[in-house]
Amino acid sequence: MNEKKKIRRHMGLRASSAISNSVIHVLLVIISIIWLIPFVCIVLQSFRLELSGPVGYVIPKKWGFDNYVALLGRSDFRQWYINTFIIALVNAALQTVIVLCMSYALSRFRFKMRGALMRLMMVLGLFPGMLTMIILYRVLKDLGLTEANAVPGLILVYVASSGMGYYVSKGFFDTIPKSLDEAARVDGATRMQVLFKIILPLAKPIVIYTILTAFMAPWGDYVFARYISFENPVGMNVAVGMYKWLTLDQISSNYTMFCAGGVIVAIPVTILFLCLQRYYVEGVTGGAVKG
Repeated sequence: MNEKKKIRRHMGLRASSAISNSVIHVLLVIISIIWLIPFVCIVLQSFRLELSGPVGYVIPKKWGFDNYVALLGRSDFRQWYINTFIIALVNAALQTVIVLCMSYALSRFRFKMRGALMRLMMVLGLFPGMLTMIILYRVLKDLGLTEANAVPGLILVYVASSGMGYYVSKGFFDTIPKSLDEAARVDGATRMQVLFKIILPLAKPIVIYTILTAFMAPWGDYVFARYISFENPVGMNVAVGMYKWLTLDQISSNYTMFCAGGVIVAIPVTILFLCLQRYYVEGVTGGAVKG
């Protein structure tokens, strides 16, 4: 009798677990469909040829690539795209180096005021960046890094405070045994050699995570980029430039081209994320173990 009760109980648990998993999967599918609907609509509208303005239907009546051809033929869009790519690429390179060096130093070294420095950076990170927009614009204006020269100005601002984003990377470095550092130091390795030859190969997920986040952050920035470029087309990124096409006097003639631009802008980030998603997840989960 006891065996039969155990079997029935085990089967009941398996059945309830299967039902719970099925319900969770159905909910996830529904949420994913809802989340993807706007993106599907944008892609479909980018191929619409019959009208260039907003319409009350989603599926085009006439298909074609004319919007993409016209978009790529515009010199202003190419300029905006190049500006965005330069900003994102340079920021990804510089910010990754700064964040990883800061994280390694805070994880491995013990020095005076270390705890106070970490708490200070944490408190400063709680304040929204918009509070500093006016003074940052004034500083960049004095340096001549606004309007037509907004690209180096944006890079300077994005990179300047990158060291305060050490939290996840430091948490990942904390999971790597310090005995590896000590063994390498006994063998005569320098701190730089320990970092680049031992720690970073083991920390590949967090390195890729840092590169991805540093690349994606400026790719879609609008508020600060518009504030610094100040309506000068030469210094705009794609977010600021394409937003101008949604004004009342331009949306009727540029809406489908705007949708095509949104698709083109999303392609690089989507490819990067899909190819490196495994490392991205490992970096987030690994860095959340310790703080």
